[in-house]
Amino acid sequence: MSSELIQALGEIEKERGIPKEVLVEAIESALRTAYKKNFGSLQNVTVQMDMESGEVKVYAKKTVAETVKDERLEVRLAEAREIYPEVEIGDEIDVEVTPADFGRIAAQTAKQVVIQRLREAERSIVFNEFSNRAGEIVTGTVQRVEQKTVIINLGRTEALMGSQDQIPNEAYEPGQRIKAYISEVKRSAKGPQIFLSRTHPNFLKRLFELEVPEIYEGLVEIKSIAREAGSRSKISVYSRNEKVDPVGACVGPKGLRVQNIVRELNGEKIDIIKWSPDIEQYIANALSPSKVVSVEASESEKMARVVVPDYQLSLAIGKEGQNARLAAKLTGWKIDIKSESQVEAVRGGI
Repeated sequence: MSSELIQALGEIEKERGIPKEVLVEAIESALRTAYKKNFGSLQNVTVQMDMESGEVKVYAKKTVAETVKDERLEVRLAEAREIYPEVEIGDEIDVEVTPADFGRIAAQTAKQVVIQRLREAERSIVFNEFSNRAGEIVTGTVQRVEQKTVIINLGRTEALMGSQDQIPNEAYEPGQRIKAYISEVKRSAKGPQIFLSRTHPNFLKRLFELEVPEIYEGLVEIKSIAREAGSRSKISVYSRNEKVDPVGACVGPKGLRVQNIVRELNGEKIDIIKWSPDIEQYIANALSPSKVVSVEASESEKMARVVVPDYQLSLAIGKEGQNARLAAKLTGWKIDIKSESQVEAVRGGI
């Protein structure tokens, strides 16, 4: 060991922010383990590294005895007094037991400890960076696909996108650049695990925030999102400024803003709904593009009975019930849709 190591530890402290004392303490602990493994596991030893020269010495705690039965644990009185003149039998003292070739072991061990600590520090930095960015959109490069999980390179680390977070029918190829939503960041033995999603409703929300200045500035608020990723979504918006049309702001000039989002989502249809404090009006809006004749809402049941023109029934319900299902998710209400002729038939039967 040498002063060069101490100098290197000082550089690491400046560049990586790992205190030199912490590294020295870790090296001393590792060297203690290495000594006991190679030279004597029964001894109670300490390892000290000189903070100036980098020199390493090993000390064993021994009991002063008149007759030594175990040299690993005891030291003769005369020998002990050469180090500590005042000691008596029964006292415990530290005796240097540094092996001749311990410098080589110390150098190897120090290198391993420093590399390990640098890895841990890097992992901690990456974890802190991405845990603070949870809920944001990131852009990465597809590295590979393993058992339906897409591994995405984010520069300093890799992230995972499971099958449930992938938009149906999307194909992911190595080298492809994609945007995704950071849904979760976890610590693990191998380092931080970052999970991405393209199906999360908040991915759609963040895309609108990026694309629509009025949302980013707080003039327009996203009230609710209902999404069936890859197929269709509904998003309800509200304007805090009477002069700003929330739907128009989200659609953008010639539909450019929403078209950019649809393109990012590979053709997913998006219905932009005007939110209303009047629940009956809100439910009618949520069933867009269908026209609605009337809405009767029961607050106690959280249930709305909706009447639509006969020719609008299939549109209101949607293919496989999708439009009605998304409207219910968006508003948080159960919705029962009937055509005008169905309602008349029930009344006539009464």
